[in-house]
Amino acid sequence: MAELSNANSLAASQHWVLSRAQALGCGLSPAQIASLVRSRRWRRLRPGVYLARGDPAPSLAARVVAVQLAYGPRSVAVGPTAARLWRIQGLLPGPGYDHLHLSVAGRGSSRGGDGLRLHGWTVPPGEITMRGGIRLTTPARTLRDTVLCTDRHSAVSAIDSALYQGLVAPADLPALAEANAGRPGAPRSRPWWALADPRAQSTFESRLRLICVDAGIAPETLQYPVRDSTGAPVGYVDLAWPGRGVAAEADGTGPHTLPDALFGDRRRQNGIAVAPERLVLLRFAWRDLGRPAEIAAMIRAALRQGAAPAPRTAP
Repeated sequence: MAELSNANSLAASQHWVLSRAQALGCGLSPAQIASLVRSRRWRRLRPGVYLARGDPAPSLAARVVAVQLAYGPRSVAVGPTAARLWRIQGLLPGPGYDHLHLSVAGRGSSRGGDGLRLHGWTVPPGEITMRGGIRLTTPARTLRDTVLCTDRHSAVSAIDSALYQGLVAPADLPALAEANAGRPGAPRSRPWWALADPRAQSTFESRLRLICVDAGIAPETLQYPVRDSTGAPVGYVDLAWPGRGVAAEADGTGPHTLPDALFGDRRRQNGIAVAPERLVLLRFAWRDLGRPAEIAAMIRAALRQGAAPAPRTAP
């Protein structure tokens, strides 16, 4: 049926979502739409908005498109939702993680029982862009909004991630913090901007670094290059106190658990162990983050006991 084919083609261009008005515009009748829903070939996501496939769990993009079709062109994805659409890391799954954060011009803030958070923020046109057919805030505005509605560790991790990906630059951060002045949550979040570091390569690294900062043992540097006796690079360590002969690695639960990665990590660790600097290498797993005092105590002990590093060999 040509009408259904047209409707599905349109839905495919919109993350497999389309509105009732769009379906009717493609030539489908109300009875045909009802039949598609009854047969579960289409799924109702919002009143008058459908997922044109039988997926049990629509993607984040599909859910956002559904809300934007329901609320019209004045709706824009903001805050944590925009951050996830930009693939900014740092926001951990948990209560509220899947809530959709949108701002709709002319509407106040509200919380829907369906996981929809509408914010009454004013978002000027210059801070709105398109990505994958979705209206969302620019990376800079996304960070400004996100830090206001999340915790310190998540906020700093998100800023780190945006910096590492080049979505914003370090020089932009003071102005972003200043632009938030006067907004609810701005006073508590203002110091967080200065804690960000573009060298952090993962949320784990960011959170581990903050534990060290809070314990008064901030790392001297990140992504520190370790070299062998010839000056050839052995590898990089995530956090380092090279002046005191100590380094720390954040071993995530993803790539680091794969066989090839485990083999590579072992070779790198062995190379670091015999390098001229004689670094004491500590390795932490994600579950260790739940025991920040133990992490701090272990690093402090290493800093006290670490041997004085040997002079570096010039590369």
